[in-house]
Amino acid sequence: MPSLYPDIKPYSRRQLAVQAPHSLYVEECGTPEGIPVLFVHGGPGGGCTPKHRCFFDPMLYRIVLFDQRGCGRSTPHAELIHNHTDALIEDMEAIRTALGIEKWLLFGGSWGSTLSLAYAERYPERVLGMVLRGIFLCRKQDLLWFYQDGASHVFPDHWQNFVAPVPLAERGDMMNAYYRLLTGSNELARMGAAKAWSGWEAQCATLKPDPQLYEQFTDPRQALAMARIEAHYFVSDAFLKPNQLIAEAGRLSGIPGVIVHGRYDMVCPVDNAFALHEAWPGSELQIIRDAGHSAMEPGITDALVRATDRFARQLRPEH
Repeated sequence: MPSLYPDIKPYSRRQLAVQAPHSLYVEECGTPEGIPVLFVHGGPGGGCTPKHRCFFDPMLYRIVLFDQRGCGRSTPHAELIHNHTDALIEDMEAIRTALGIEKWLLFGGSWGSTLSLAYAERYPERVLGMVLRGIFLCRKQDLLWFYQDGASHVFPDHWQNFVAPVPLAERGDMMNAYYRLLTGSNELARMGAAKAWSGWEAQCATLKPDPQLYEQFTDPRQALAMARIEAHYFVSDAFLKPNQLIAEAGRLSGIPGVIVHGRYDMVCPVDNAFALHEAWPGSELQIIRDAGHSAMEPGITDALVRATDRFARQLRPEH
C-alpha cells in the first residue's frame, strides 16, 4: 500500500501581496522542472502543514502550497475583510502568474475540493487535471447536515460539546450563533467558541478517534482562524450561488479527475462525491470503504498517492 513520500523542505518561500490587507504565504517543493501541482488546503482557514507536501513524488512534481487569506502563515491572521471565495480564486491565479506556470494539476480535499472546483470552472484552460478528496459542494443541505441537523445524530455526545457555548434560544441557527460569538468583542468567548467549533470538526473527521488531529485543530491559533473564517463563509453559503459547482460542472469537460471519498465521511457525506461524479464528464469516483473524511486515513492516503503517481506518468513530458 503506498504511503506518503518522505518529508521534504521547500526550495522557495515567499509572501505574495494580494488585495490589501492580505499577504499570502507561498512555498515550492520538489523539483522546479517537475509537473506543477497546487495543493489547495481545507477549512476554509485550515492552512498547510509539512505533511501536505508528501502526497507527490518530489522527483517528478513542482509542488506549490499556499495558505489562504487569514490563515497559516498568511497575514493578517484570522482576517475576514476581503475574504471570500471569489478573492481566493483570483489569489490562485495570482500565484500561477507570479510563478510563471501555464497549467497545473489541482489537489484539494474538503473545502480544498470546493475551491479547486470553483477555480477550474472559471479557468478550465489552466487545469491539467484534479485529484479531489472529501468532496464538499457547500450546498445549503451540506452545511445544515454538519452544523444543524445530521451529523448530530451520529455523534450526539460530541454535539453536546459543540452546542454548549450557544444559548439555548439561539440553537435553531447554529452557524449564525457561532458567527456572532466568533466576531464578538468578548475575547474569552471567541476563543472558547473557536475551540468548540474546530473540536467538533476534528472529532467527526475520522472513522476512528484521532487525538492528534483533535489537538491540532484545537490549538488556539489554528482554531481561531479556522472557526472564524469557516463561520464567515458558511453564514454566506460559501459565497456561491445555490448548487453552483454542480450547475457549472459542464465546464470541467475534458479535465481528467479522480474523486476520492470515504464511505463513512460524516463531515461531507458521500452523496457530495456522487453528485459531482454524475455531473463531471470523465471523472473517476473511488469510494473508500473503511474511511471517513481525513486525508490521513490509510485507505484515503493510499488512493490519493496512487492518483498523483498516475497523473505523473500521464503528464510527464517524453524525453
